[in-house]
Amino acid sequence: MHDLPRRLDADQLARLFSGRTRLVEELARREDPLSVAGEVAVALPDEDKVAALSTHPRIGESSAEQHGDVPEELAALNRAYEAKFGFPFVVFVAGRSRSELVPVLRERLERTREEELATGLRELVAIARDRWTRT
Repeated sequence: MHDLPRRLDADQLARLFSGRTRLVEELARREDPLSVAGEVAVALPDEDKVAALSTHPRIGESSAEQHGDVPEELAALNRAYEAKFGFPFVVFVAGRSRSELVPVLRERLERTREEELATGLRELVAIARDRWTRT
């Protein structure tokens, strides 16, 4: 387990955030990047927010989530989410099963794009922090 670091370079941050984006580049210039990641993310232009979310693997596509098939309902909801918002559904799974994510995805489909950009970024930051503490 690691405490939140004082400095991380862009390559380290890219691993935590599933890709190199403007968010990662901005965080690499900061002290305590994981502590300020949420506020840096929300200050980005919308296209950079979407780019940060778009690097994250879809539910069921990451190696950590390969525990059998993705339920068709979850796959259909993922498609509907991406069609509505223009970026993938990002959620901090935190040990929940795929079937437990279905109602979360349904509820989030009822939100506005602005709400989902903010929620997705919070989830992305939580995932990155968790990845850091588990390494």
